[in-house]
Amino acid sequence: MKSKILVIHTGGTISMMEDKDTGSVVPGRENPLSVQTSMVSNIADVHVIEAFHLPSPHITLEHMNEIKRLIESEYAKTSFDGVVITHGTDTLEETAYFLDLTVSLPISIVVTGAMRSSNEIGADGLYNLISSVRVAAEPQSANKGVLVVLNDEIHSAKNVTKTHTSNVSTFQSPQYGPIGIVTKRGILYHHQPTSSESYKVCDTTKRVTLIKAYAGMDSSLLIALKDLQFDGVIIEALGQGNLPPESVPGVCELLEHQIPVVLVSRCFNGIAQDVYGYAGGGKQLKEKGVIFSNGLNGQKARIKLMVALSQTHDFQELERIFKN
Repeated sequence: MKSKILVIHTGGTISMMEDKDTGSVVPGRENPLSVQTSMVSNIADVHVIEAFHLPSPHITLEHMNEIKRLIESEYAKTSFDGVVITHGTDTLEETAYFLDLTVSLPISIVVTGAMRSSNEIGADGLYNLISSVRVAAEPQSANKGVLVVLNDEIHSAKNVTKTHTSNVSTFQSPQYGPIGIVTKRGILYHHQPTSSESYKVCDTTKRVTLIKAYAGMDSSLLIALKDLQFDGVIIEALGQGNLPPESVPGVCELLEHQIPVVLVSRCFNGIAQDVYGYAGGGKQLKEKGVIFSNGLNGQKARIKLMVALSQTHDFQELERIFKN
């Protein structure tokens, strides 16, 4: 008996075409994947929904929440074995991680995309869609959190990130690697996520911004964020979690106004920790109330803080959430 798979199209390069005269890649009137879905009918019983037809830079947290609600409402109507979401690659990891944090269903959820539009030589969209349906239909894929499948690799939503502007192997999981691979003969898993977390999203209106630390950074931007009444701030800090000393007064002002500040590292590998005790060092920042994230990159820490702030504003509870 074939698995039942819900395919949700949201747009992105995977659904676009290249203009041969200008070289520009743009959305067309019709998603080319819609007419190619029949090619996966021998793998699974597929039901297709066109949720959006948007480039991924146009995706907002509300769009992510709409995808979440769509999955849950469709599952309530007719249970299925898995979901595949096609998505533009620029913000794919953020949507995947949002769903990982907020959807709690006993099914596999796979997000995929493409680096080449449908009519380019070497287009990877249809292949990635077929691979993703195969992964979603595999019983072992359930209870592994949201998965990201491209280029014959299976990654966890928590760890995967886009690492190259145009290469088809752009999605990688620094430090951890993929948790499985797609082969001609089957789906092979060699890692298992050790933990999971799920939150009920009350709203998606919290304003959280992301900034990157740099040499000589002062407090002016941080104070401006306080005046603009942001609900939270993520800082990609230097090294293990340090900031220039001139920026510390701005951090303190945010904290005094009950605006949580979460630190990640701007480094590609490693995690932010409260190690250094000098002015602006991680130890001093931790003592002042800055929250350290457990290995997330900046864009995912932003998603997590927005989700967390829909639950609580208690700093101790926020710190506990970011330890996961």
